[in-house]
Amino acid sequence: MTQTLSKMISQHPDTALALGGVEADWLTYGALRTISTEIGNQLHSCGLGRTDRVAIVLPNGPEMAAAFVTLAQWVVTVPLNPNYTKDEFSFYFKDLKSKSVVLPEEYSGPALDAAQALGTLVLRLKPLPEIGAGGFALTAEGAGLTGTDINAPNDGDEALILHTSGTTSRPKIVPLLHRNICASADHIATSLALSPADRCLNVMPLFHIHGLIAAVSASLCAGGQIFCTPGFDALRFFGWMSAQRPTWYTAVPTMHQAILSRAARNESIIADVPLRFLRSSSASLPPQVFAALEDTFAAPVIEAYGMTEAAHQMAANPLPPKPRKPGCVGIAAGPQLRIADETDNTLIDGLGEIVISGPNVTPGYESNPDANAKSFFEAGGTRWFRTGDQGQLDAAGYLTITGRLKEIINRGGEKISPREVDEVLMDHPAVAQAVTFAVPHGKLGEDVAAAVVLSQDKTATEQELSGFVQERLARFKVPRKIMIVAEIPKGATSKLQRIGLHEKLGLEL
Repeated sequence: MTQTLSKMISQHPDTALALGGVEADWLTYGALRTISTEIGNQLHSCGLGRTDRVAIVLPNGPEMAAAFVTLAQWVVTVPLNPNYTKDEFSFYFKDLKSKSVVLPEEYSGPALDAAQALGTLVLRLKPLPEIGAGGFALTAEGAGLTGTDINAPNDGDEALILHTSGTTSRPKIVPLLHRNICASADHIATSLALSPADRCLNVMPLFHIHGLIAAVSASLCAGGQIFCTPGFDALRFFGWMSAQRPTWYTAVPTMHQAILSRAARNESIIADVPLRFLRSSSASLPPQVFAALEDTFAAPVIEAYGMTEAAHQMAANPLPPKPRKPGCVGIAAGPQLRIADETDNTLIDGLGEIVISGPNVTPGYESNPDANAKSFFEAGGTRWFRTGDQGQLDAAGYLTITGRLKEIINRGGEKISPREVDEVLMDHPAVAQAVTFAVPHGKLGEDVAAAVVLSQDKTATEQELSGFVQERLARFKVPRKIMIVAEIPKGATSKLQRIGLHEKLGLEL
């Protein structure tokens, strides 16, 4: 298995295509290798080497993909959401110890203000479309740094640093090594049977593990192609699909739902550009959406299970002819996958906390011994990582996730899985989206609430939806309040977020 990003890129012929952009020619693997060599020299001339961290603040597109892939071959990359505020950039630059930041050539926003205030070296990225989509050069703004290790990274060096979401606490720093990224890319490419004939339509943000590894790195590992959009846009999706003729795409469930909402008026494109498969990850895909996607695209939906600490993929439903099971995230797809007791460091059968072990798993959180002590344990001579998700394996090894342990609702001692309530609400013909969440309660500790978005031209009342759930679930699982909203708040990667949703919706019981 390839153990560094440089080796991964070097294994493919110069004639193959790698990156494509909306209005540019495709960049070949050979050109990508040439850019990498030039960027390495530029970084070294600025005093940056393999242990130095360089933040990347770029919009989605081929330059962002190329910047991640090329810089990670020489330094430690730190991709950041370009929509952060100055205070957020300041926090991340300091927390992640970034020595430099890559910004667009003409950029003058909050990331620049934060970098200048901290004295962080600014590197300006200039696109070079004449050599292909994603081609670029760097120019240092100000004096470079002094002293660096110019040796190429090895498989045990850091390649990528990301934060956890930090929904309920200070975000944790997740270092991923070259061998973690290459192992995960290989796992994904293998589970999806990717080849040089495949072309991925990337709509995922490239400051997030899903887009960086599942779309970009897995494609490069297999010698495939990635068409890099400027970001998800349901209005433009089918235009991109028609023009670029992808064989697959990967997205989060809310994106799939938005695509479905426009599918009926684009049936000719769907028929003209047959997809080999569709992939869904980063959040649970309602079985109703799973069925609608397969019916609409006449292609298998591969639901997968990933997280940052695993360099993304842990489990995935297999390709046909093996069975795909709606409502579950498939079988182990790379790392070992087991169930552990939620409090004791023992492996068990039945319902419990999902744990993993494998070459794609982070060596541990940075500067956080308490989190590492809670998240890692030894059993049977193997080091296991606790995912924080509750689930169970069936006899065939298929994993069903019942929810995040932090999201399980404790209603006066009764435990409720929000996903179970979601799926019942989604069975109502008027419901397009549903998210069940906890609301603080003075006597019970927590009670159940839900937010729903109705399908276009459909109507339903709270009372009707509540009655619908009562007919199908035990009374203690029925939401005390069902809010009908135009849109459910989402995170930066379009994931629906349960924790703290009652505050965002202004709900008190």
